Amino acid sequence: MERISIFQLFTMTVFLQVGTTVIFGFGSPAGRDAWLAILISTFIGIIIILLYTFLMEMNPGLTLVEWFPAQFGRWLGIPLAWLYPLLFLYCTGRIFSDLKALVPSTMLPGTPSWFVVIAMLIVIVYCLYSEIEVLARFTEYLLPILFFLFMIEIILLFSSGLVHFQNVQPILGHGWENVWKVVWPTGITQTFGETLTLAMIWPTVKNMKKIRKTTIVATMLSGLTISVFSLMEVLVLGEDIVGRTMYPFYVLIRQVTMADFLENLDAMAALNMIITAYIKATVYLFAAVRSIQLLMKISNNHLLILLSAVITYFLGLTMSTNINEHNYVGSYIFPLTIWVPLLLILPMLLLVVTLIRKKWSSPSNNQL
Repeated sequence: MERISIFQLFTMTVFLQVGTTVIFGFGSPAGRDAWLAILISTFIGIIIILLYTFLMEMNPGLTLVEWFPAQFGRWLGIPLAWLYPLLFLYCTGRIFSDLKALVPSTMLPGTPSWFVVIAMLIVIVYCLYSEIEVLARFTEYLLPILFFLFMIEIILLFSSGLVHFQNVQPILGHGWENVWKVVWPTGITQTFGETLTLAMIWPTVKNMKKIRKTTIVATMLSGLTISVFSLMEVLVLGEDIVGRTMYPFYVLIRQVTMADFLENLDAMAALNMIITAYIKATVYLFAAVRSIQLLMKISNNHLLILLSAVITYFLGLTMSTNINEHNYVGSYIFPLTIWVPLLLILPMLLLVVTLIRKKWSSPSNNQL
């Protein structure tokens, strides 16, 4: 079995949680208080991750899709487990749908959508054929580069004199209502609830005792990163522009200008977006392939990788007709109808069933 280090798990967790979230700025409905909504989502997200790691400890050595048959039995557990590879495939398709709209409208105008998706997919498939350890090593090298770019971007924004602190005042000027609309359900599911995907990878970690601590620290870093950039978007662009902009992060980085020499850092913004989207899509597709492989008891996953890639390719191209429809589904329909049941309700129910089974199978009850 392939094994990954605890630091590699840390880097993969950060990439999965930051993902495309920092690009689209899901907290914009909260206006100038988006950064606060993200911090609250991070705190609640840590509680949710504690739930996931408790389930991991009570099902040692098992992946997410193996938890359900182990606790619910084969007849109920396997159908429930099959919901997760379908979720992973759909989420991968959503990332491709993000890219098919993002790349032609920002970096490469006029590029066919199918070419954007298939180019990314070829690289992902190549990585999956090399197994999870190669992806883990890749993230291990990429994360320091990504955060170095983030730091450079923030320094350049401050150096350009674009930051206006009055844009964020007064804090909670519109009350708590808009903040809570961001927190529930999108804030705690889109970024932090998605961490359940890594339950397909946790059994491959060398030091499993440190998984909970590592994941929580990574979550804190991810939440802080997203919150900082949400705050920077409001400080630089203003609340109104952020609310009307489809890609606030991309617009934010384009504002950098120093002495009419250093300006329009499109390439830096593009590099950030492509890196985070690529890693997140690869993790999701790996989780989909691995879960199907386990449920179908298939030893060789090469054919599964190709089939999954084809499915996500067509999903990415056909799931929405335009970016507005895509964002509406992702913000208002998908979180409540898909993420909340699969990332919150089912794991909570699984925890209850697991605790009951543990209690009734304890030595004291057996003696009675």
